[in-house]
Amino acid sequence: MRHREIFAVLVVGAFAWAPAYAAAPRNVPVPVAKPEEELRFAAFLQDFRPDALKAGIMPATYDRAVADIHVNIRVEELNEKQPEFVRPVWEYLAGAVSQLRVDRGRAQIAANADLFARLQTEYGVPQEILTAIWGLETGYGQNAGNFNLFEALATLAYDGPRIEYGRRQFIAALKIADVEGRDPKAMTGSWAGAFGHTQFIPTTFLERAVDGDGDGKRDVWDSPADALASAANYLKQSGWRSGESWGEEVRLPDGFPYEMADTDAGRPLSEWTQLGVRKISGESLGDEPGTGAIFLPAGYRGPAFLVRNNFQIILKYNAATSYALAIGLLSDRLQGAGEIQASWPVDEAPLDETGRTALQEGLTALGFSTGGMDGMIGRQSRAAIRAYQKARGLAADGFATASLLTRILNERFLAR
Repeated sequence: MRHREIFAVLVVGAFAWAPAYAAAPRNVPVPVAKPEEELRFAAFLQDFRPDALKAGIMPATYDRAVADIHVNIRVEELNEKQPEFVRPVWEYLAGAVSQLRVDRGRAQIAANADLFARLQTEYGVPQEILTAIWGLETGYGQNAGNFNLFEALATLAYDGPRIEYGRRQFIAALKIADVEGRDPKAMTGSWAGAFGHTQFIPTTFLERAVDGDGDGKRDVWDSPADALASAANYLKQSGWRSGESWGEEVRLPDGFPYEMADTDAGRPLSEWTQLGVRKISGESLGDEPGTGAIFLPAGYRGPAFLVRNNFQIILKYNAATSYALAIGLLSDRLQGAGEIQASWPVDEAPLDETGRTALQEGLTALGFSTGGMDGMIGRQSRAAIRAYQKARGLAADGFATASLLTRILNERFLAR
């Protein structure tokens, strides 16, 4: 969720292709840490105790939370090298917005009609959006993660590249145990510290979780009502606009300036209308007020979407654009809408981290700075791709593809 911090975002969406955090495999032996590492881990837990108590944690809570926990090698592995997902967006969406997920989501809406009606009245978030989040995050509660929450967070806090995150979330999880009266031994979650039906991290739980079933507790583990109300509260507090769509599939005119297609480049809807953007049905966008941005998840050859403010709010819940698109499309399907009408460029191979790094290196060598060669196609890399494409008379959609990499590498070779 984009209430999650940046590294957790990469896990869920990873370059945006994974719908949920990885859970510990069942019935698979868990690697054991070396004795010297366990000694260092035990020393860390002892040294960290005063910090926890200084933060207001009850001594008994801390002691019970850390009793019999060990370095979790699986957490270390996932933390050091987060999974690389290079599935094309259309394959990700095929799973995320499957008919089975739609059917199960509709069943959940029917079974919880009064709850969803109350949440929509109180928070202004449609039942379909909340159900889509529930479905994508944990499969409607079936895959919420089975790591010991404190073992996972203590492993992150003890060593590795996410120490600051791990220690902050470790303290926050301890506060949850104190404030909510939960047994630390029964608190489970993902390897990265997210938990419950809608996958909150501890700091976000403390800030945004609410009691959705009126029992005086905030139990996102066992109460779907609490989890869904908390997700609704998160979206509302993040700026969700009641009554406004997340977006829609649209049709772009011939000669559309693709350099204007970016989720960060919102414009008044009237401007898109003047440029010839129309609904996918061919109808005019009309004179509806507000702003929107053109989103091309697979470049100019794939479907186009006009995304609104609420799409940006979903990105705060999870910063992966494919995740936000999946939420929007799944919510539409739950309302009875059909599938995407435009075709995907299924012949286009996605780039893995090595390919993305090579693309950045090639662009930089040709004079189009990407701001670094980290294998992540962010805002500056997309701008560099667009500048290169425009300079070469190509559709400037900023989309990183294998064919684009081949062109750039050939150009570099010929320039030598």
